[in-house]
Amino acid sequence: MNKDFTFTIRSICFDENYHPADNTRITTNFANLARGSYRQANLRNTLKMIDNRFNALAHWDNPKGERYSVELDIISVDIDIEGSGQTFPSIEILKTNIVDHKTNQRIAGIVGNNFSSYVRDYDFSVLLQAHNKNQPKFSIPDNFGELHGKLFQSFVNSNIYKQNFNKPPVICLSVSDNKTYHQTENNHPVLGVEYQPNESSLTEQYFKKMGLQVRYFMPPNSVAPLAFYFFGDLLNDYTSLELISTISTMETFQKIYRPEIYNANAVAGKCYQPNLQNLDHSLTQIVYDREERGQLANEQAKFTEEHFIKPYQAVLEQWSASYAQ
Repeated sequence: MNKDFTFTIRSICFDENYHPADNTRITTNFANLARGSYRQANLRNTLKMIDNRFNALAHWDNPKGERYSVELDIISVDIDIEGSGQTFPSIEILKTNIVDHKTNQRIAGIVGNNFSSYVRDYDFSVLLQAHNKNQPKFSIPDNFGELHGKLFQSFVNSNIYKQNFNKPPVICLSVSDNKTYHQTENNHPVLGVEYQPNESSLTEQYFKKMGLQVRYFMPPNSVAPLAFYFFGDLLNDYTSLELISTISTMETFQKIYRPEIYNANAVAGKCYQPNLQNLDHSLTQIVYDREERGQLANEQAKFTEEHFIKPYQAVLEQWSASYAQ
């Protein structure tokens, strides 16, 4: 048996002319915005929000707040299990690039940022729900997230990843609304003030299977902390501009999708519990259907079960059992 699956990478620019590919997860942040009659205005306004936030954070030698703009590439990763050329869409992430209009330089940003995965949909919407159906107490299945974690690490360690990206990925997510976060004394000039959760979350445990650790920071002039998942040393492995590219991109998406938390009218205090029922928040000028997004996640989980998990179950189990991390 071939120990390594084959990954291929496709890249498409995320701009105001972006149209999602047929096999893109429609629940993905950027794909969801690019649908319907408000598509182009949504995209234009989102990109402007990202640029504005970037310049506000990268304020040195930037008196007019217009020195930089951010370009985004959607990176789609397909996996070939049998070496037959038949692929399944496994992962989608974002790559940031920074344009410095003062020096006319184009600077590579961070890859990762947003994270979409069909197998993760399956784990949470099919496997986890089936495991807990009619059970008196919630529990986690044995080996939950192990296959997904090994597939992700296999991609990050692959030659194709190393040929295309010069640093490990950083993924930026929203905080959990059922955890309490406590402010620490640690304050980074770009990432901001650090928070620590009162307990580990299922998401933390799931991403740990992917080899990722997590820290929570609330950047300057933000109203809530973000979760940063990373390999290595988040504070020292990346430049200020690289970190700002991730903050400006993902905070913008969170303002659109989680306005109750990230566009709240009050700033998180020293002891903070996110609240998705918070009415004291502002809405962006960007149209988004959160209910539809939840429904589509279930559909995509079933698609994964039918077209990936069941057809390749024996091969995947054997590969996972023998995979050396």
